[in-house]
Amino acid sequence: MANELEQMVLAKAQSWLDGHYDDETKKQVRNLMDNDMKELIESFYKDLEFGTGGLRGIMGVGSNRMNIYTVGAATQGLANYLKKCYEGEEIRVAVAHDSRNNSRMFAERVADIFASNGIHTYLFDALRPTPELSFAIRELNCHSGVVVTASHNPKEYNGYKAYWSDGAQVTPPHDKNIIDEVAKITDVEMIQLGKNKELITILDEKFDEIYLNRIHELSLSPESIKKFHDMKIVYSPMHGAGVRLVPASLKKFGFTNLIMVPEQSIVDGNFPTVESPNPEERKTMSMAIALGTKEDADLVMATDPDSDRIGLALRNKDGEYVLLNGNQTLVLLMSYQLTRWAERGELDGKQYVVKTIVTSQMANTIAEHFGVKCYDCLTGFKHIAKVIRNQEGKARYIGGGEESFGYLAGDYVRDKDAVSACSLAAEAAAWAKDTMGLTLYEWLQELYVKYGFYREAQVSVVRKGKEGAELIQKMMVDFRANPPKSLLGSPVVKINDFQTRETTCLKSGEKKPIEIDQSNVLQWFTEDGTIVSVRPSGTEPKIKFYFGVKAELKSTADFKKVEVELDAKIEGMKKELNLI
Repeated sequence: MANELEQMVLAKAQSWLDGHYDDETKKQVRNLMDNDMKELIESFYKDLEFGTGGLRGIMGVGSNRMNIYTVGAATQGLANYLKKCYEGEEIRVAVAHDSRNNSRMFAERVADIFASNGIHTYLFDALRPTPELSFAIRELNCHSGVVVTASHNPKEYNGYKAYWSDGAQVTPPHDKNIIDEVAKITDVEMIQLGKNKELITILDEKFDEIYLNRIHELSLSPESIKKFHDMKIVYSPMHGAGVRLVPASLKKFGFTNLIMVPEQSIVDGNFPTVESPNPEERKTMSMAIALGTKEDADLVMATDPDSDRIGLALRNKDGEYVLLNGNQTLVLLMSYQLTRWAERGELDGKQYVVKTIVTSQMANTIAEHFGVKCYDCLTGFKHIAKVIRNQEGKARYIGGGEESFGYLAGDYVRDKDAVSACSLAAEAAAWAKDTMGLTLYEWLQELYVKYGFYREAQVSVVRKGKEGAELIQKMMVDFRANPPKSLLGSPVVKINDFQTRETTCLKSGEKKPIEIDQSNVLQWFTEDGTIVSVRPSGTEPKIKFYFGVKAELKSTADFKKVEVELDAKIEGMKKELNLI
């Protein structure tokens, strides 16, 4: 079997040596064939799949790697699909990239292929945040767009995300149709190159101003910023695309005391100061937190390399910086927006917010308090964008997000936007200081007293290989056949199954339809308000468990005690489900 795989891989690699590939690529393929069979197999044993969101993989030569040829095939397939969809129209696309190694080269190749296919292409002159690409598609009336980024993955990776005309990542039926067109590109000779350079328009800082002006329209408390404009803010762009626009946006809002983490303000696709440029991890945030401690900063912020995710660290009463999880950041930003909209008399029942089904139920409770509809949707920002699209002309979107550190305020972008989220977080801190004399962390604790103390955590169970994938599928089959009757002694009273799109009340046996798209996700609700969601990953060999628990918090003085109790409850459920 191993020998068969080697023979198949060698034949595929030989086809690259015989094909119309550049000399440097052929040299690298030959080197792998002669010296590194293991890496040759990894590079050629399959084709890098164009999934529902695009491509993501390790950079290098081969059919299973991110390189100008796999990126080229993806772009030619997308171009062919656009020409089918918009036959006879002048098609427009926008192209952007982050700070990763080869991102500029890939972006220029993408622009070249689109232009060579007769498509008018707007290409940013340098790296830009992913949300600005989404904004550009809408602002310039584009039919599609591409951003070259692997988000917060390690430095070896790069990726390619495809967007549709509403500025959101592609959704059905376009995603599957694009995949079909990409699969038809079986020879590099089918990729159009080197024509119609005049169809490429470069976007520069003038376009940034349009984007920043739109973000500034989100500002709700300019008077508070005037009073606390010199509030100390430490920010790290993690060597990425936030380096220009996050500081520029904070300045436009009126903040004058921004302290950048100098080592991480250098654009570098090797991300030399971190193992992985993911602001969800305290280790990654450690340099920013250390500078925040030294400077006695009011808040510490960071964005990932393509600046769509925000990491937020706030000081507690002991002066230590607490790194918020994505649920807490969402709750703060959403509470701030809803509170200010209400105070300004701008809520009239025709507004709404959105969150994903695995994101804190606290958002639903807060929205209900303000009389604002809260929509739940599947995981992934394209699903939030779909809700916004469906509500256009009917109701006004305020904000929304997901537990994985993504938030979007305003609907002029259709992907998570850390540029606007950073500005709103800073403004919320100034407002809390001005109106209540509280830090943002103290206000979060007050929100727990008001709405209930919601606490969340997740566990990823990884099972590698073909056997692992089968085991994960079996786990889901078993959970459907034999769901837990109780969790830590509290009876399970309701089950949501997004595969059958049914919710079942276990007391009455009554089943009702769920008005959310189909997905292989289960949720168990207990009598005491606990929610456990189970979701296999669509892209990796793992299954995720999301835990949500809650308790009453009578006073902020009890915060630490109740926090410990809730964390212990989550740990108890992990043990009960044999996850630890």
